[in-house]
Amino acid sequence: MDVIFLGTGTSQGVPMIACDCAVCTSADPRDRRTRTSIHVIMDGLRIQVDASPEFRLQCLREKIDWIDLFILTHGHADHIAGMDDLRRYCDLLGGVALPVYSTEEGMSRVLAMFPYAIAERPIAKGYVAFKLQGMPDRLELPQGTIESTLLPHGGVNTLGLVFTEKSSGKKFAYYTDCKRVPRAAVALARGSDLVVLDGLRPDSHPTHMSVDEAVAAAAEIDAPRNYLTHITHFMAQAEWAKKLPPKVEFAYDGLRVNL
Repeated sequence: MDVIFLGTGTSQGVPMIACDCAVCTSADPRDRRTRTSIHVIMDGLRIQVDASPEFRLQCLREKIDWIDLFILTHGHADHIAGMDDLRRYCDLLGGVALPVYSTEEGMSRVLAMFPYAIAERPIAKGYVAFKLQGMPDRLELPQGTIESTLLPHGGVNTLGLVFTEKSSGKKFAYYTDCKRVPRAAVALARGSDLVVLDGLRPDSHPTHMSVDEAVAAAAEIDAPRNYLTHITHFMAQAEWAKKLPPKVEFAYDGLRVNL
């Protein structure tokens, strides 16, 4: 299984507009954070999770040349705004609708933002089409399974996702945009080879986990390798690499992890 971090930043991105702080002006490329999304390759199946406003640029940078299915964790702008750029992948699939899985909230946001895309096929080459489906608790695929759980994120629930590859048995948990990891989500993620957690900033936030809260969740899940994502401009990679406990690291745009 391969995990590609297309983006690891917050809804404002880093560098932020009109900010000259040390992180926003940093020369470290790891401190340049586009909005959060990942691309997972599981026994050859290519799964895109979320499409940020920079989705097109992320795909060009990482050479993402195919998507088999798309999962929207929730309908906030920094995760959904790039979905129109999925149109190229509909062309590559032969002019059929791309399967899109999400929550009820996520599907309603797709309907509201992209009503022209809800069809069995694109209306013409170069257009996008989405086949909306509710994300089940367990999605069985020839290449493995994707399990889902709900994570609290302010007024909505985010999809937490756990991927298990059939050929290798490798397991990967992706829990972005959440205030806490409920007991059921902890249990689902246990046994993972890699866990990715929302770790917004040092201070508490009403809808996201702080670094300390994410580190505590990582300790409870007890995976051998953990990354924090959805990172603000309050934290520089080089500085915080020294502060995090063993087995916990900051993700960065372009990071690729092979399991």
